[in-house]
Amino acid sequence: MSRADRVALGKDARERVPLEAHAEFEPGGSRDPVGLLLGQAASRVPELVPIRHGRMLVSPFTYYRGAALPMAADLAATPASGLRVQLCGDAHLSNFGAFASPERRLVFDVNDFDETLPGPFEWDVKRLAASLVVAGRDNGFSGKACRKIVLAAAKGYRQAMRGFAKQPLLDVWYAHLDIEDAIGEFRSEVKAKRFKAAEAMLAKAHTRDSTQALGKLTTVVEGRRRIISDPPTIVPVEEVFSDVQADAIYELIGSVLGKYRRTLQSDRRHLLNQFSLVQMARKVVGVGSVGTRAWIVLMEAGDGVEPLFLQAKEAQPSVLVEYAGRSAYANQGERVVAGQHLMQAQSDIFLGWARVTGPDGVDRDFYVRQLRDWKFSAPIEVMIPSGMAVYAWLCGWTLARAHARSGDRVALAAYLGGSNRFDHAIADFAETYADQNEADFAAFQTAVRDGKAEATTGV
Repeated sequence: MSRADRVALGKDARERVPLEAHAEFEPGGSRDPVGLLLGQAASRVPELVPIRHGRMLVSPFTYYRGAALPMAADLAATPASGLRVQLCGDAHLSNFGAFASPERRLVFDVNDFDETLPGPFEWDVKRLAASLVVAGRDNGFSGKACRKIVLAAAKGYRQAMRGFAKQPLLDVWYAHLDIEDAIGEFRSEVKAKRFKAAEAMLAKAHTRDSTQALGKLTTVVEGRRRIISDPPTIVPVEEVFSDVQADAIYELIGSVLGKYRRTLQSDRRHLLNQFSLVQMARKVVGVGSVGTRAWIVLMEAGDGVEPLFLQAKEAQPSVLVEYAGRSAYANQGERVVAGQHLMQAQSDIFLGWARVTGPDGVDRDFYVRQLRDWKFSAPIEVMIPSGMAVYAWLCGWTLARAHARSGDRVALAAYLGGSNRFDHAIADFAETYADQNEADFAAFQTAVRDGKAEATTGV
């Protein structure tokens, strides 16, 4: 279509679904968020499900992090713009962060794609916006402060999208956010003490790599490097499958790594071939992902002093699949990797996927990436309102850039317009949904007390 046609497409969408409509949220009478959450346990490791529930019980925000499925069901009932993009699917504020680019710069981007799938652009924006209110309330912020934070995110998204609509497509594709440069731009808006603290955290991120993980996660036993067993969060594969011969386990792992290698770009496959397998362990990660199968793989090159830690994470169907349509990819690991490549400015060089037949005979899909490569997540719980507002703007800009790569940025910009009506509608939605999240959190607490759900706390 011509540019004029794409502008018209966006304006026609606004006629059908006015910007103010995005403020709407009316919970249906048949809502059962606890039932949806408990239903997810069927495909997860049974002994890890109580840990997931325990982590969700910590606060309304940790509950929100684990409740992507109930919110997907809720979003499906809200007015839909019809303007589709590649969604993150779980774009809460803790799923943004910094990591190393292939050029060894610390870049800021979306960093979780377990639920990625094409869908209406506003679903990601609403997931982000509501998370800001939930997290702000957890931090004790006033309602006025929370609203200001959400408005910063929505404005950042809207203005960035309008900026990308004016740029050549290749410029949009190459756009990225260098976190150290971005923090420097906000220096005048941050107190000197907090700015120094931010610089110190970014400096620490540069040390979070496989070498640092080696010292933290492994020890030397009889001259061999071994992953430290710390049940239930880290368990070597030999202990997980104690009834299976170790040789059989590692033969299976070798086969899986061979399949994974074939999904890598040729030069990266050559690089990976310089490393050999040492050991593998199951690791409990995150909140919403707990119970899905996640493994860390220790590899080494040369004389054993060059470590590489990979993480293989199970990819189940997206929580959006019942509401946004099936994935074009039969392999769920490939779905995650394809979505990540489409949305991220620069992705991990070892990002790939494989299908695995486990010792139980069940086929499961996995995606693989480095365990740590300068990865840094902002400490949400210690943020003050002004700091979270800056962070919210960064998230809004980043999400717009990700959507501009996969969606029609011209139509999206025309739909959003130049006024702040969209910003305030999203802020209204976020406040209403944060209220709903608190009610759902209370219902989840009740389910645990009544024995409907088992929870293990403190893990």
